[in-house]
Amino acid sequence: MGRARADECFQRDPALVARWAPRIGQLLRWFCPVIEGEENLPARGPLLLVGNHSGGLYTPDAYALVHWWVTHRGPEEPLYFLGHDLLFVIPRFGAFVRGAGGLPASMRNARRALRRGASVLVYPGGDWEAFRPIWERGRVDFGGRTGVARLALELGVPVVPVVCHGSHDTTCVLSRGEGLAARLSLGRVRSKVFPLVAGLPWGVVPGFIPTVPLPAQLRLRFLPPLRWEAFEARAARDEDTVRRCYAELVETMQAALDELVRAHPWPLLDRWRGLARSRKIAATAAAT
Repeated sequence: MGRARADECFQRDPALVARWAPRIGQLLRWFCPVIEGEENLPARGPLLLVGNHSGGLYTPDAYALVHWWVTHRGPEEPLYFLGHDLLFVIPRFGAFVRGAGGLPASMRNARRALRRGASVLVYPGGDWEAFRPIWERGRVDFGGRTGVARLALELGVPVVPVVCHGSHDTTCVLSRGEGLAARLSLGRVRSKVFPLVAGLPWGVVPGFIPTVPLPAQLRLRFLPPLRWEAFEARAARDEDTVRRCYAELVETMQAALDELVRAHPWPLLDRWRGLARSRKIAATAAAT
């Protein structure tokens, strides 16, 4: 009975994933994701993919990464992703998230998935990072959550950093609303934020109310794996080692994000230019 309850989390359905991948791809055309660094991915798992999380309520970075995985490595190759508990209690949508490979975010679930030989996508910053103010969009902010480093050290799996630029230009986050979250006791649902965003059609609203995402160009880059396998599993219990590995991860990702920002400082303008080119090409083709 206990085993049955434990396995209820693992409901990924390759048929569902394959069926929905083209539909997600159509939605992602609004952001026209560009994926770089595929050659840095090991040929097989288990892998621990670690990304910076951006885009407020929508977080298109996650959809773009999972869509790339399905279309390039196939729906049968298992990829699980950790999500906030609230995702799994929404009627119907919660079942869809589980079928797509979602797991309630916990060290236990990530550990069990990796031990099954699956790869796991983790966004350590969670809603704290996804709802950082827009003027901090060029910053990797995991909020000091070192669990991802501890997990990698414990299991000896390769850590593949995945950096995304442009996703946080799709939503204008004005404030995390930490003070309001504390007054509302949102810590009981594992959240420290009650964000405010500005967007169409409502103006300024709480970040959990949908607004129209802006068409910003997304760029995702897979970085070379951080291989900490040389450490013994007991290193996961050594706080100094965990902090050093965590610092290496954040510094590596921040350097890559800085590089992407320098090379492509205006994701919104890039996407508008792309849309203009597409319309021009379409008009030319129609005229001929």
